[in-house]
Amino acid sequence: MTVGFYAPLPPARTGVADYAAALLAELRKHGRVEVAPSACDVALYHLGNNGLHGDIYRRALEVPGVAVLHDAVLHHFLLGRLDEAAYIDEFVYNYGEWNRGMAVALWRGRASSGTDRRYFDYPMLRRIVERSRAVVVHNPAAARVVREVGHATACPASLDVEIPHLFVTPHDLPGGAEAMRWRQRWGVEPGTFLFGVFGYLRESKRLVTVMEAFADLHRNHPRTALLVAGQFVSTDLERAVEPMLSHPGVIRRTHLAEREFWLAAQAVDAGINPRYPAAGESSGIAIRLMGLGKPVMMTESLECSRFPEDACIRIPSGVAERDSLREHMLMLASMPEVAAAIGERAAAHIQAHHRVDQVGEQYWQLLRGITQTAGRI
Repeated sequence: MTVGFYAPLPPARTGVADYAAALLAELRKHGRVEVAPSACDVALYHLGNNGLHGDIYRRALEVPGVAVLHDAVLHHFLLGRLDEAAYIDEFVYNYGEWNRGMAVALWRGRASSGTDRRYFDYPMLRRIVERSRAVVVHNPAAARVVREVGHATACPASLDVEIPHLFVTPHDLPGGAEAMRWRQRWGVEPGTFLFGVFGYLRESKRLVTVMEAFADLHRNHPRTALLVAGQFVSTDLERAVEPMLSHPGVIRRTHLAEREFWLAAQAVDAGINPRYPAAGESSGIAIRLMGLGKPVMMTESLECSRFPEDACIRIPSGVAERDSLREHMLMLASMPEVAAAIGERAAAHIQAHHRVDQVGEQYWQLLRGITQTAGRI
């Protein structure tokens, strides 16, 4: 069996590329896997809300295989890929002629697509669900979206398979002494509780609310610090946040190369990773931090429902979000033993369910099953 592997790979600066590289190495332990071949027995397509997936999406429709939905909402991907007429036609294909007016309104209001709930409520998945031989998702929220698309469109039921997001420990994981030196280099004094926000910075990461909550905390508890590490993908968000980046206790880093990410992840005491509105994605950053034994604050949602209640900190969305963030940040900073206990349980859960060897085995068994029911592509 030859598996065709279609995904962005490093040095592309995306979490999907990092995920794909780790999975590719693991799958090659099972058998023959080629990157973007012209023909194969079964194709594995990695799809997400990023322009890097454009050619992969097109091929996944032309040559059906197994689609991996890293985001269960492709609306933003299609907004960036299509012109007005094509976008409206695609929306109508997904949701019916009676929603043409809705499509026109959404196209005209697309500047607010990063925060407007409507763009997340219409995932635009019909074509990929109809065409794929199987659809892989990483959490129950994404599985529900795929099933709803299948039922609503009366298309042949795609085999949706939930495979957990993977975790792999880097072979050169920085040690505690190196992490301590990194903290010192950025002015984090001993005894300071360091929170970290990582990844591409867009509105759904709730950064304004996070920084407001931290400012409230830091005024009364100055032995706290907040690392904001990542590249802004929204100019509006960047303008809104820029004055806060110079506040006391805030450390700003732009995109982190792979090893520095792991170094910073080792250096922080807790991660802050809210997502709202959510797009059915499982956060690779949250998985990495939890795998290192860090407590992570995340938005309470179906996307995170597989995590045990005592292995993470769930933050409600809506009006209670900022107060909940502040109170939980205070709790962690005031009781580091509690933070450590949550982190230990997080690491145990990741080791039990998200190890790359376990994930690779599940993928391989799925791909083998697909080839047993069809001939060569």
